[in-house]
Amino acid sequence: MHFSDTRSRALTSSSTASKALPIAVGVVMAAVASALLNRWFAQKAEQRNPPKGRFIMVGGVRLHYVERGTGSPLVLLHGNGSMIEDFQSSGLIDLAAKKYRVIAFDRPGFGHSNRPRGTVWTAEAQADLIAAALKELGVARAIVLGHSWGTLVALALAVKNPQQVQALILASGYYYPKARADVVILSPPAVPLIGDLLSHTISPLLSRLMWPLLLRKIFGPSQVPEKFKGFPEEMAVRPSQIRASAAESALMIPSAHTLRKHYRLLQMPVAIVAGAEDRLIESEQSAHLHRDIPHSTLQSVPGAGHMVHQTATGNIMDAIDKVAPQNRRPKVVKSAA
Repeated sequence: MHFSDTRSRALTSSSTASKALPIAVGVVMAAVASALLNRWFAQKAEQRNPPKGRFIMVGGVRLHYVERGTGSPLVLLHGNGSMIEDFQSSGLIDLAAKKYRVIAFDRPGFGHSNRPRGTVWTAEAQADLIAAALKELGVARAIVLGHSWGTLVALALAVKNPQQVQALILASGYYYPKARADVVILSPPAVPLIGDLLSHTISPLLSRLMWPLLLRKIFGPSQVPEKFKGFPEEMAVRPSQIRASAAESALMIPSAHTLRKHYRLLQMPVAIVAGAEDRLIESEQSAHLHRDIPHSTLQSVPGAGHMVHQTATGNIMDAIDKVAPQNRRPKVVKSAA
């Protein structure tokens, strides 16, 4: 009886293994096929969307940037998952270039800039990189505009290198640590090994499927403007950019936690702009920052969502003009009676 039971269990295990093997082989083959397909998609995307600007090597990073216009330097730092084309399609670069020397960067890992794996690309690390790049470009002081995750880099730059920042414009930013479900959902592609597997197989395909839902969330309640068709979706869903985006999702809360204690120390003019109906980051974040920086200005744009620079580009341009050094009124010093 014992021998019979042992043989029966052995046969059952053998049968289970024989069934599992084809499934495992199928999963591996599907993963390889999707990785090859995503690699092909990424190559085609880069061929169809060649760099529109120039490159500069800084600290081992090949940074892509676009430079237009003359006048006071204005640096543009895009949000997570985005690239220079976001500012380009919004019309902000063309508008600002009529008055300013506009320098828009693809931050590390986005657009055509690379993202070396040996560095943890916190807001502070990116601020150091941008500071070094500006020195290479001969920019001693600049007006700095950040959108969304780019506001953290802009703030880190102002905190670490205040002499380089004439003024700040912060649009739709996340400034204070708060639990967020999307951080948990979006961070896995940044996990070593597992993240590489996800970002090269499943994540790009899911990102393509979810793209319309994402646009409705970040633009809502506004409609996605026609001009946003100039933004290259196919570049945003490449494996390399998905991994960079996941890493920034994971770093968002720690970066806000590190920077928050420095906000009150900022001395340069600060203009804060937020969509009153932002569905991604609650507008209270901007109101809180305004309270912490007493000399700042706050503009809450009615009916606008997270992509306020796309749907209310004129408001952003007004904010830039108001903090520009050539437009600020000099302080009147009263003489002693």
